[in-house]
Amino acid sequence: MDKKTIIGLVLIFAIFVGYMWWVSPSKEEIAEKRHQDSIRWEHYQDSIEQVRIADSIAAVLKAEQGLSDSAFAEQQSLSRQQQQLGMFGANTGASQQLKVENEEMTVAISSRGASVQQVVLKDFTTFDKMPLELISAGEENMNLIFSTNDNRVINTRDLTFTPFVDGQPVAADAELEVKGDSMTVAYRAFANAPVADSAAASVNDGTQYLEFAYVFYPNSNQVGFHINFHGLTQVVRSTPSMDFQWSNSMNRQEKVDVGSRGSNRKDNEKMYTNLFYKPAKESPESLRMGGKGDKQMKTPVEWVAFKQQFFTAILMCENEDIPFENADMRYGVDDAKDTNAQYLCDMNAIVGLTYDSEKDCSMDMRFYYGSTKYRTLRQEHRSLEQLVPLGNFFLTRWVGKWGIIPLFNWMERFIKNYGIIIILLTIIFRTVVFPLTFKSYQSSAIMRILRPEMQALNEKYPNQDQAMQKQQEMSRLQKRAGINPLMGCLPVLIQFPILMAMYRFYPASIELRQKQFLWCDDLSTYDSILDFGFNIPLYGDHISLFCLLMFGMQFFYTWYTMRDQSSQMTMPGMKFMMYFMPFMMLFIFNSQSAALNIYYFCSLLITMTQMILIRKFTSEKKVRARMAAYDAKQKNSPNKKKSNFQKRLEEMQRMSEQMQKQQNRK
Repeated sequence: MDKKTIIGLVLIFAIFVGYMWWVSPSKEEIAEKRHQDSIRWEHYQDSIEQVRIADSIAAVLKAEQGLSDSAFAEQQSLSRQQQQLGMFGANTGASQQLKVENEEMTVAISSRGASVQQVVLKDFTTFDKMPLELISAGEENMNLIFSTNDNRVINTRDLTFTPFVDGQPVAADAELEVKGDSMTVAYRAFANAPVADSAAASVNDGTQYLEFAYVFYPNSNQVGFHINFHGLTQVVRSTPSMDFQWSNSMNRQEKVDVGSRGSNRKDNEKMYTNLFYKPAKESPESLRMGGKGDKQMKTPVEWVAFKQQFFTAILMCENEDIPFENADMRYGVDDAKDTNAQYLCDMNAIVGLTYDSEKDCSMDMRFYYGSTKYRTLRQEHRSLEQLVPLGNFFLTRWVGKWGIIPLFNWMERFIKNYGIIIILLTIIFRTVVFPLTFKSYQSSAIMRILRPEMQALNEKYPNQDQAMQKQQEMSRLQKRAGINPLMGCLPVLIQFPILMAMYRFYPASIELRQKQFLWCDDLSTYDSILDFGFNIPLYGDHISLFCLLMFGMQFFYTWYTMRDQSSQMTMPGMKFMMYFMPFMMLFIFNSQSAALNIYYFCSLLITMTQMILIRKFTSEKKVRARMAAYDAKQKNSPNKKKSNFQKRLEEMQRMSEQMQKQQNRK
């Protein structure tokens, strides 16, 4: 060990000793610490003694009251809960259900928390004919959080409310029917003196209470909801807003095959289930469709909706000018619950309610429990109709909003069979677009007439390096016959918005739900003529006959159109891809709604009919005459100036041909 190392170790030791001396307590501090320790020990001894005394008192009370261990423990737990609730400590007791029924639904309200515990829609059933439960049983579906002036945080889900109907007390387990113009069911939690003050605990003149008031109407899916604070300005802490929690565990209502369950593409109910919300003065938005998501809105929100494929529960502010101050929303799947085949997802929302501490305050809201029928939602004039998915592309939405839905609603007034409505709707749309697609179909008919010339060009340019020359000759031949190659894309471009609008509308249209047509029991979901009892990956556990018909028609359509186009195809594998498409559609649409497969089948059938008729009435004599007239015109004006577009096109063809030759040399 050298000299420098020794010096370093000595310095480190000296610094350590100096630091320990510096931080060591003084004699006064040591004495004070001993004093504090003695005080703590005395408090500990006192607490031990208090516990012994409390246990002795509890034993005496238990013996005097003759209670069992479980009953006495329950009594003590209730006493502690009352202490925690402070001024609201008297609002405890067993939970009971009150049921309110009108023509549209049955609503169960729990006295614990005064929350809507269950909503059953009367005009609908699930796919297996069970009652349709839109709000599933749960005593914590609703909760208001606020603070009192004695520094207690109150959750209304811990309070047991007393029910009143039109101002008169009723039994907490009553069953009521809405009569007259409306019925108000009000749940009140009275504020008393602290329970610890037994002499004042029973004092209550009925003027200080928190009220959850529900207003029911006959033949209506809406429920007025008002949170009222009466005489609580000196009880509830002054705060600008309060948090109101609303949640629900969503149940499956629709049929789904084993292989599609949980798939965002083939499970329609999961795909169309989402949490929607509307920012104030803006268009509605949603979380990620078919998946998990959360969103925190720090700006005002007008309504929040828990939406399924065909049904929705909506919480909205009564007055659009007084929206919710903010919203914290979550939507997802609980893996523990997902083992249940009837479980779909969980939805939660916390909205901020404006509170006025200077006077008796009322927070006015409304619930909607019902279907997502477009016409019904639109009548609210609050953009609720946007819960019905019509596509994200603006043309698709326009077609659905101004085309499909009005026609559909008009026809269902006169036609009761919805399968026939789908067929007629398809015929109408195909007829509307026919003038725009006529040129394309006519070009296909002319190409069939030109088949000998095209075969001759194939024989003239058999090699791959001559593909560009062959293409130029093909284009010249088409031009002579009056064919515009760009017209081949027009039918696809025109029909795409309609096709996508139908793809969105039919699986989400409640008008088709559980409506029969031929062998199909429900047009909104897949039809099955054979259930396997097991799942085939990518295909499903059944055979859909409408899907098979659509597949057969698409395969025939592909074969019919490919006969005349195969000679023009220069890309290898294109023919295989065209024939592979019907098989791909067979796997994709086997679990899609029967209405969608009917539409595609009828659309292809009409297209085939139009093409066959146009080909039959396209005169070969007129085509040859047009070609001769074109040749004569070109002969009489050989120096006709080429357009800039034509020059650029020829230049691109020449450069492509040169590149092809260079690649062949390599």
